[in-house]
Amino acid sequence: MAKEIEFYRKKLDNGLNVLFEKRKLPVVTSAVTMKYGSEYETENLKGVSHFIEHLVFKGTKNRTQKQISDEVEKKGGVLNAFTSEEVTCFWNKLPSRHLELGIGISADLALNPLFDGGELEKERKVILEEIKMYKDNPQFYVLKKIKSLLYKNPFGMNISGTEETMNKMKREDVLGAYSNYSTNNMMLAVIGDSDFEEICSIGKKLFPKKSKITKEIIPEKINGELIEKRKDVDQANLVFSYHVPSLLEKNRYSAEIIDAILNEGMSSRLFQEIREKRGLAYAVKGLLQQDKNYGYQMIYIGTKKENILKVKELILKEIKKLQKLGQRELSEAKEQLIGLRQVGSEESEEVLMGLITEENAGNAEEFYKYEDRINALKLEDVKKLAEIKNYSFMALVPG
Repeated sequence: MAKEIEFYRKKLDNGLNVLFEKRKLPVVTSAVTMKYGSEYETENLKGVSHFIEHLVFKGTKNRTQKQISDEVEKKGGVLNAFTSEEVTCFWNKLPSRHLELGIGISADLALNPLFDGGELEKERKVILEEIKMYKDNPQFYVLKKIKSLLYKNPFGMNISGTEETMNKMKREDVLGAYSNYSTNNMMLAVIGDSDFEEICSIGKKLFPKKSKITKEIIPEKINGELIEKRKDVDQANLVFSYHVPSLLEKNRYSAEIIDAILNEGMSSRLFQEIREKRGLAYAVKGLLQQDKNYGYQMIYIGTKKENILKVKELILKEIKKLQKLGQRELSEAKEQLIGLRQVGSEESEEVLMGLITEENAGNAEEFYKYEDRINALKLEDVKKLAEIKNYSFMALVPG
């Protein structure tokens, strides 16, 4: 762990995990995170975690919907939330003098939601519109759809659920899922100008002890291909994807090297080969998804319908060429990744999410070992992972 970083980690008697990175800038970013997300859902309840994330903002036992936003925004702060496969997180950023307020509001959202029946029906409509919005955006659609070709249901389904699951979901279903919210599966993470003992004291005061064992539904891997036609699109949107190690598996960091070489920025192999050299696409990008129980790489390209197979062949060709990767390019990729992490560490939200992800996988301090882990990678590590035998492919084309 880098010496210049002041990081503290403690599990309180009430079961709450507390993470803190001290900074001198008079701002605090704090988050209350529940280790319960889409991965825990059955097929008929897909989307319930995301539904909970929305509903808590509609009112708690202590605050109305407007008071929740007022108390943060009128102090100059911002607040938000997200649902992932493995966690649901409520976070905000405020001037550091409002530390307890920020933690208090996130705690209130996580611990005291009303789940009012009328508000539930209104928010159901909001989420149904969100589902339609993602479906109408070709790039979002294929990036979400590819998961169904990588994993069996329920994991292969979208985090927000489907129109069918959302229309059938009852208040009792929401309450049943929410019963998993317990302090032994919760973490409080703070970054900013504060005191660790004060944060722990707030954590002890605001979070009553509640323990529950929650069962994960471990993803089942598959591979598949799909070409879907749609009349209202002018461009073919395609995704090439394959499984990579999860955060718990060996060689997890080699996936980042491969992503950097193939996809990171205008200097990447695929950008140079597909866009600059051949002019086959405008958008060429890679997205690496890794968490505690899963990992997959996505490569997105927007191109002409008649170029789909050519682009797919170019991707496979560049992956195959990784077997000839040399030490110089590996060293460049390492420096690029370490530099990107250093630049990204300026944003407290990015660091916060990194700490939460690593803590969920076992230990937040792994976040600070990034440079050592990347530097330790050897050519044979990367080449071994680049021996991709199976993959999934999805294209949404004009038609």
